[in-house]
Amino acid sequence: MKVRLRGFGSIEVEGREYDHDIVIEGGRIRKRKKGPSKPYRGEFGHTPLSAEEELPWGGSRLIIGTGVYGSLPIMPEVTKEAGRRHVDLTAIPTEDACHLIADLNKREVHAVLHVTC
Repeated sequence: MKVRLRGFGSIEVEGREYDHDIVIEGGRIRKRKKGPSKPYRGEFGHTPLSAEEELPWGGSRLIIGTGVYGSLPIMPEVTKEAGRRHVDLTAIPTEDACHLIADLNKREVHAVLHVTC
């Protein structure tokens, strides 16, 4: 699947540019809805990724792009939920996540990609 971080705040997937965080679920792309995680912002200094969001749990692996500088906080409940579901969790800076995704068939891609910090 062709995914590349174009720069701070911008990502391109299959030729289409997005200026917000995205979720890829089996090749389908949607905007990340951070609302359920916003109450935790004060605790982390940034809106974290929480298990309360609609995460793409449909595969055997969940790739989390943690931002340009790798600063997206991931709440421990996300890791626990991945273990409960027997999903391999890979959390790496977004540019590295894009390189990882590039080697996958789009049906295999289950990812949350943060495009800023």
